[in-house]
Amino acid sequence: MRIAQLANFVGPTSGGMKVVIEQLGKGYVAAGHERIFVQPGERDEVLETEEGIIVRVRAPKVTEQYRMIFRPWRALDVLDRFRPTNIEVSDKWTLSPAGRWARKHAVGSVLFSHERLSDMLAMWVRRSFGVEAAVGAMNRRLAKEFDSVVVTSRFAAEEFEDSGANLELVPLGVDLETFHPSVGSPDDDGVLKLCYVGRLSHEKSPQLAVETAVELHERGHRIRLDMYGTGPDQAELEAAAGDAPVFFRGFVPGREEVAKRFASSDISLSVCPAETFGLAVLEALASGTPVVTSNRGGAQELIDSSSGASADPDPVALADAVETLLPRLGPDLRRAARRRAEQYSWDRAVAKMIALHERLAQEAPHRRLSAFGEGTYRA
Repeated sequence: MRIAQLANFVGPTSGGMKVVIEQLGKGYVAAGHERIFVQPGERDEVLETEEGIIVRVRAPKVTEQYRMIFRPWRALDVLDRFRPTNIEVSDKWTLSPAGRWARKHAVGSVLFSHERLSDMLAMWVRRSFGVEAAVGAMNRRLAKEFDSVVVTSRFAAEEFEDSGANLELVPLGVDLETFHPSVGSPDDDGVLKLCYVGRLSHEKSPQLAVETAVELHERGHRIRLDMYGTGPDQAELEAAAGDAPVFFRGFVPGREEVAKRFASSDISLSVCPAETFGLAVLEALASGTPVVTSNRGGAQELIDSSSGASADPDPVALADAVETLLPRLGPDLRRAARRRAEQYSWDRAVAKMIALHERLAQEAPHRRLSAFGEGTYRA
């Protein structure tokens, strides 16, 4: 097969979605398939690498870190050039016309759902009124345009109820070699070491991690929270931290270094209630670090009572959850966290995606054009 992956919002400091695309892409190449990765860039360019063909489409910046392909036909021109047998789209916005392109050309199509739009939009606009109806209509359209929608958790699947989507549940994996307890351990100095790894932006709820640390500090605990990541909310978060021992460490280059930061922490705070999966949760667990999560969202599906705790997405409740782990901190809890992560491997995720792509590639030539017709992409 020749599998084309398409995505917006990937760049040098990207987090989870970039990791997913890269890990799946490596798996496709290792299994003997061709891979083309179409992404926004500063200029148009084509790079041939060991991990497949990387195609950058010139696109403007929408934030300091991210670019977005606003003209979808430019990405579709890349598909016309490379003629994939399957496409895998990790974007619900400007790249969704690729689903219609695939149907027109009898190509298997997958929409990879990395986020729940209802939660993300509600957090961005800071209200939920009107969001559900708009997102429902959008998801019904996406369900018609793509042969299959891949979700990574039961929580993520809920958004597509009554949409008519052909859902495929594919839990993600973790690099169990890079993220390992042997790469570090917390100092035994009486300070509770907390960490947050992720983008410092509303949709990731970093404020909940900061407010939880502040609550623990005010309760008299000797703590330190290290915030790893960049984003537009840093100044707001620094103000919220006040005089609590919260330190903003910036972007950490290299997965090996991220693994060391996880392994050197007592507890990881991955508390976003809108997370559809939570790669940072698995990376912490694989490093032997227990995790406190929100009890809403896909991240809570990754932990159990042996490897962490969950609570309402409220700093008081989350601080209570942290306190339940304090008597258990030590080698046994770290081993339990590692065992939990070992249930998730990238090999398993890649195998499920390849099986899906193979099935869709076989079915695509027999599928008639959808009700959208051949359509146009340049209007």
